[in-house]
Amino acid sequence: MSLQDKYASVVSAAQAAGVADLKVVEQDGILYISGTTSTNDAKDAVWNALGAIDASFSASDINIDVQVSGLAAGTPLTVITDSTNLNIRQEPSTEAALAGKAAKGEVVTLVEQTSGEWWKISTKDGEVGYAYSRYLKA
Repeated sequence: MSLQDKYASVVSAAQAAGVADLKVVEQDGILYISGTTSTNDAKDAVWNALGAIDASFSASDINIDVQVSGLAAGTPLTVITDSTNLNIRQEPSTEAALAGKAAKGEVVTLVEQTSGEWWKISTKDGEVGYAYSRYLKA
């Protein structure tokens, strides 16, 4: 089974959500899905489709980069983790040191959309760092 067949429901979710500039490329054993959207709901639809296949989001054969475009600095964002705190890192990487944490449901402030996966945010306590955008909703 090809990766495009394995993740056909994720691609279909991106198409149905109206993800613009949608690119689906299979390369070196990884399926890359990328594009832009103006809403978190569209981004969430893609991630929810992946979650239906891989509930732990641990698959190493897919890379999703759906960016929510057009959010202005200062936009309030809600932390939408399942049950745990959101790690805020000093650099945009899971290997980077922690700069702080934000609780599920906490409202943080967008500093900059640095990439599709990592956004620079600020907490109400003044902690500034990078968080995985999958867990932030405008």
